[in-house]
Amino acid sequence: MAEEIRPGAVRPGGRTARTKRAVLAATLTELVENGYAGTSLEKIAARAGVAVSTLYRRWGGLDRVILEAGMDVGTGIVTPDTGDFERDLIDFARAVVEVYRNPVAEHWLYAMVVAATRDPSARATFSLLFENRFAEVVVIVRRALERGEVHPDTDPAEVIRLAAAPIYYRMLVTGEPVDDAVAERAARTAALAARAGVLRAD
Repeated sequence: MAEEIRPGAVRPGGRTARTKRAVLAATLTELVENGYAGTSLEKIAARAGVAVSTLYRRWGGLDRVILEAGMDVGTGIVTPDTGDFERDLIDFARAVVEVYRNPVAEHWLYAMVVAATRDPSARATFSLLFENRFAEVVVIVRRALERGEVHPDTDPAEVIRLAAAPIYYRMLVTGEPVDDAVAERAARTAALAARAGVLRAD
């Protein structure tokens, strides 16, 4: 029987945390196996062993569950603070590569990209996921601006895009190998462009 979680009936970090982990894992598995179009709250609930009403009460709908599952996939993408802009950018780019060495994360990404090309709701969810991730990571560039390491008119989001784009291009378009050397080259290129004033805000 599916497990019904009643408000106030569980301890923080106990059953509630286990339920969340089970739901997010089930969501990733559903996306990998069935794609966005074949994933539903009912299927996620059945796989996670919880009631559908639990998912509605906690997340409100499918897209919010998928969004949190995606954020969970990206928890390994760090926001380093070494005190050196280029070093931070390299560490970030390497973390992106490391996250997608996990087959689950890799297949989740493929499933979401395919869905985003066909389904406006999937596109909106996917875009919001990356906006949220960017909002966390641009602090690397903002700190560099404060330290005077980059051109004062630099657009932080453009720097992060340039550092990450070659990695995603290889994974999703050309299928070329992606490793730490690719990550470091992309990060150094973005750092050079930021210092040279190429990535200015409009």
